[in-house]
Amino acid sequence: MGSDSKLLERTGSYQFSRIVMGKLKIGTDLLDGIKEIARQENIRSGVILSGIGALGKAVFRNAKMMPPDYKMEDKYRVYLELEQAMELVSLPGWIATKENGEIEVHAHFMASLVIDDKIVTLGGHLTKGTIASIKMVIVIGVIDDGRIKAAVDPAINQTEIYF
Repeated sequence: MGSDSKLLERTGSYQFSRIVMGKLKIGTDLLDGIKEIARQENIRSGVILSGIGALGKAVFRNAKMMPPDYKMEDKYRVYLELEQAMELVSLPGWIATKENGEIEVHAHFMASLVIDDKIVTLGGHLTKGTIASIKMVIVIGVIDDGRIKAAVDPAINQTEIYF
Protein backbone atom coordinates (compact mmCIF):
# COMPACT_ATOMS: atom_id res chain seq x y z
CA MET A 1 0.00 0.00 0.00
CA GLY A 2 1.23 3.50 -0.70
CA SER A 3 1.29 6.47 1.59
CA ASP A 4 0.96 10.18 0.88
CA SER A 5 2.43 10.99 4.30
CA LYS A 6 5.57 13.06 4.61
CA LEU A 7 6.66 10.67 7.36
CA LEU A 8 5.72 7.19 6.10
CA GLU A 9 7.06 5.22 3.17
CA ARG A 10 4.11 2.84 3.17
CA THR A 11 1.48 1.27 5.41
CA GLY A 12 -0.70 -1.82 5.24
CA SER A 13 -3.34 -3.53 7.35
CA TYR A 14 -3.45 -7.29 7.68
CA GLN A 15 -4.88 -9.98 9.93
CA PHE A 16 -3.12 -13.02 11.28
CA SER A 17 -4.59 -16.17 9.79
CA ARG A 18 -3.01 -18.33 12.50
CA ILE A 19 -0.30 -18.42 15.13
CA VAL A 20 2.50 -20.97 14.72
CA MET A 21 4.80 -22.17 17.48
CA GLY A 22 7.98 -24.12 16.88
CA LYS A 23 10.48 -25.59 19.33
CA LEU A 24 14.07 -25.75 18.10
CA LYS A 25 16.46 -28.56 18.91
CA ILE A 26 19.54 -27.79 21.00
CA GLY A 27 22.40 -26.73 18.72
CA THR A 28 20.16 -25.33 15.97
CA ASP A 29 21.17 -22.07 14.30
CA LEU A 30 18.36 -19.67 15.27
CA LEU A 31 18.03 -18.09 11.81
CA ASP A 32 17.96 -21.48 10.09
CA GLY A 33 15.42 -22.73 12.66
CA ILE A 34 13.04 -19.85 11.96
CA LYS A 35 13.30 -20.52 8.21
CA GLU A 36 12.63 -24.22 8.81
CA ILE A 37 9.50 -23.42 10.83
CA ALA A 38 8.35 -21.24 7.92
CA ARG A 39 9.03 -24.05 5.41
CA GLN A 40 7.39 -26.77 7.54
CA GLU A 41 4.31 -24.64 8.21
CA ASN A 42 4.13 -23.14 4.69
CA ILE A 43 4.52 -19.57 5.96
CA ARG A 44 4.99 -17.13 3.08
CA SER A 45 4.80 -14.00 5.23
CA GLY A 46 4.40 -13.17 8.88
CA VAL A 47 5.63 -11.47 12.00
CA ILE A 48 7.92 -13.03 14.57
CA LEU A 49 5.99 -12.32 17.74
CA SER A 50 8.25 -13.93 20.29
CA GLY A 51 11.22 -16.12 20.91
CA ILE A 52 12.19 -17.43 24.31
CA GLY A 53 14.80 -19.84 25.51
CA ALA A 54 18.52 -20.13 26.04
CA LEU A 55 21.40 -19.53 23.66
CA GLY A 56 24.79 -21.18 23.72
CA LYS A 57 26.35 -18.76 21.27
CA ALA A 58 25.34 -15.42 19.81
CA VAL A 59 26.57 -13.23 16.99
CA PHE A 60 25.43 -9.63 17.48
CA ARG A 61 25.60 -7.40 14.40
CA ASN A 62 25.23 -3.66 14.72
CA ALA A 63 25.92 -0.60 12.60
CA LYS A 64 29.02 1.23 13.78
CA MET A 65 28.15 4.14 11.50
CA MET A 66 25.49 5.01 8.96
CA PRO A 67 26.90 5.46 5.46
CA PRO A 68 26.09 8.84 3.92
CA ASP A 69 24.17 7.19 1.04
CA TYR A 70 22.43 4.68 3.43
CA LYS A 71 23.82 1.74 1.41
CA MET A 72 24.88 -0.48 4.27
CA GLU A 73 27.88 -2.77 3.78
CA ASP A 74 29.92 -4.87 6.21
CA LYS A 75 32.61 -2.18 6.46
CA TYR A 76 30.04 -0.06 8.34
CA ARG A 77 29.13 -2.87 10.76
CA VAL A 78 30.62 -4.47 13.83
CA TYR A 79 30.16 -8.10 14.87
CA LEU A 80 30.44 -9.40 18.41
CA GLU A 81 30.54 -13.17 18.84
CA LEU A 82 30.05 -14.64 22.31
CA GLU A 83 29.97 -18.29 23.30
CA GLN A 84 28.45 -18.67 26.76
CA ALA A 85 25.11 -19.22 28.46
CA MET A 86 22.56 -16.53 27.52
CA GLU A 87 18.84 -15.99 27.85
CA LEU A 88 16.96 -14.85 24.74
CA VAL A 89 14.75 -12.02 25.99
CA SER A 90 13.43 -10.51 22.75
CA LEU A 91 13.14 -11.59 19.10
CA PRO A 92 11.05 -9.26 16.90
CA GLY A 93 11.10 -9.55 13.13
CA TRP A 94 9.33 -10.27 9.87
CA ILE A 95 9.18 -13.11 7.35
CA ALA A 96 8.51 -12.58 3.65
CA THR A 97 9.12 -14.55 0.47
CA LYS A 98 11.37 -13.42 -2.36
CA GLU A 99 10.34 -13.64 -6.01
CA ASN A 100 12.38 -16.87 -6.36
CA GLY A 101 10.42 -18.48 -3.49
CA GLU A 102 13.25 -18.17 -0.93
CA ILE A 103 12.19 -17.27 2.60
CA GLU A 104 13.68 -14.02 3.93
CA VAL A 105 13.85 -13.42 7.69
CA HIS A 106 14.74 -10.02 9.10
CA ALA A 107 14.99 -10.12 12.87
CA HIS A 108 16.73 -8.45 15.76
CA PHE A 109 17.33 -10.03 19.13
CA MET A 110 18.31 -9.23 22.68
CA ALA A 111 20.01 -11.62 25.04
CA SER A 112 20.97 -11.31 28.68
CA LEU A 113 24.20 -12.80 29.95
CA VAL A 114 26.61 -12.58 32.86
CA ILE A 115 29.85 -10.61 32.52
CA ASP A 116 32.00 -10.13 35.65
CA ASP A 117 29.12 -11.34 37.87
CA LYS A 118 26.80 -8.67 36.43
CA ILE A 119 23.78 -9.30 34.24
CA VAL A 120 24.03 -7.36 30.99
CA THR A 121 21.78 -7.26 27.96
CA LEU A 122 23.05 -6.99 24.40
CA GLY A 123 21.14 -6.72 21.17
CA GLY A 124 21.63 -6.60 17.44
CA HIS A 125 20.64 -7.97 14.07
CA LEU A 126 20.10 -11.74 13.96
CA THR A 127 22.71 -13.37 11.73
CA LYS A 128 23.87 -16.93 11.18
CA GLY A 129 25.87 -18.29 14.07
CA THR A 130 23.42 -17.61 16.90
CA ILE A 131 22.85 -21.05 18.37
CA ALA A 132 19.83 -22.27 20.36
CA SER A 133 20.33 -24.08 23.62
CA ILE A 134 17.50 -25.35 25.84
CA LYS A 135 13.78 -24.55 25.66
CA MET A 136 13.95 -22.41 22.47
CA VAL A 137 10.41 -21.68 21.26
CA ILE A 138 9.56 -19.30 18.40
CA VAL A 139 6.06 -17.84 17.91
CA ILE A 140 5.04 -16.50 14.48
CA GLY A 141 1.89 -14.64 13.47
CA VAL A 142 1.13 -15.84 9.94
CA ILE A 143 -0.24 -13.38 7.37
CA ASP A 144 -1.71 -15.10 4.31
CA ASP A 145 -1.47 -12.27 1.79
CA GLY A 146 0.41 -12.72 -1.48
CA ARG A 147 1.07 -8.99 -1.81
CA ILE A 148 3.73 -9.12 0.92
CA LYS A 149 7.14 -9.75 -0.67
CA ALA A 150 10.84 -9.42 0.09
CA ALA A 151 13.15 -7.78 -2.46
CA VAL A 152 16.34 -5.75 -2.57
CA ASP A 153 15.77 -2.01 -2.21
CA PRO A 154 18.50 -0.45 -4.39
CA ALA A 155 18.31 2.81 -2.41
CA ILE A 156 19.74 1.10 0.68
CA ASN A 157 21.35 -2.01 -0.87
CA GLN A 158 19.38 -4.27 1.51
CA THR A 159 16.55 -6.76 1.30
CA GLU A 160 13.37 -5.00 2.36
CA ILE A 161 9.76 -6.04 2.95
CA TYR A 162 7.18 -4.68 0.50
CA PHE A 163 3.50 -4.56 1.40
